Amino acid sequence: MTTPNLLDAIRVVKENERIASERYADAAKTLAQVGNELFIQLSEFEKFHYDKISALEKSLMEKGDFINYEGKEFPLPPIFKIKAAEEPNKKSTMQVITEALELEEQAEKAYANLAAQVTDPQGHDMFIRLSEEEHNHYRILMRAYKSLKDTGVWKW
Repeated sequence: MTTPNLLDAIRVVKENERIASERYADAAKTLAQVGNELFIQLSEFEKFHYDKISALEKSLMEKGDFINYEGKEFPLPPIFKIKAAEEPNKKSTMQVITEALELEEQAEKAYANLAAQVTDPQGHDMFIRLSEEEHNHYRILMRAYKSLKDTGVWKW
């Protein structure tokens, strides 16, 4: 069963995915090659989430049914490394990553909260998987942050 509260929550997370995708695309433009690649991948991943949440919203509104969510794997990082000295704006790069970490943490919690509220097994599983994917983005960003901070090398 769909309730206005569930649809409202879905619209909020959908908008959050749109904003995250745009922010990551914008951040990619300011970073050196490897950081650029990471944020392009994150932007594309959040766009994928946006499209799936949009499909869910449509299905719930038209049929009252949850959709099957197959999930998505994050691509492997490139094998080359770029020294932080080659990153023209290291301080702002760390800030970009910090802001991205906050977005991912918020998204993870939002999906976990939705999963806790949904009794439909397919819907519950979808929100759990989305929460797990956001947590994986958080871990990837945290590895990049620590690597840049500790070794001066982009690595995730």
